[in-house]
Amino acid sequence: MTSEQQLFDETPLRRFEYDDSVVLAADVGPAADASVDVVDGTVIVVADGHQHEQEIPAGDARAFINHGVLTIELSEREGDY
Repeated sequence: MTSEQQLFDETPLRRFEYDDSVVLAADVGPAADASVDVVDGTVIVVADGHQHEQEIPAGDARAFINHGVLTIELSEREGDY
């Protein structure tokens, strides 16, 4: 596993690379009405009436928010990362 940090909007975003996947994680805070979706290679987070977007590599992606932590799981396809 390797790890590095980048930004999602202004929030630190950690990137964890495994043999067959990449996981991105960010603490987006305890917004009660936060939601996340993946549309055409873009992760869209809506929290407290504000929308934030982050482009991600093409491929299978799953995103969810649990206890204020945004997690994006990317399944690696050969040559994508």
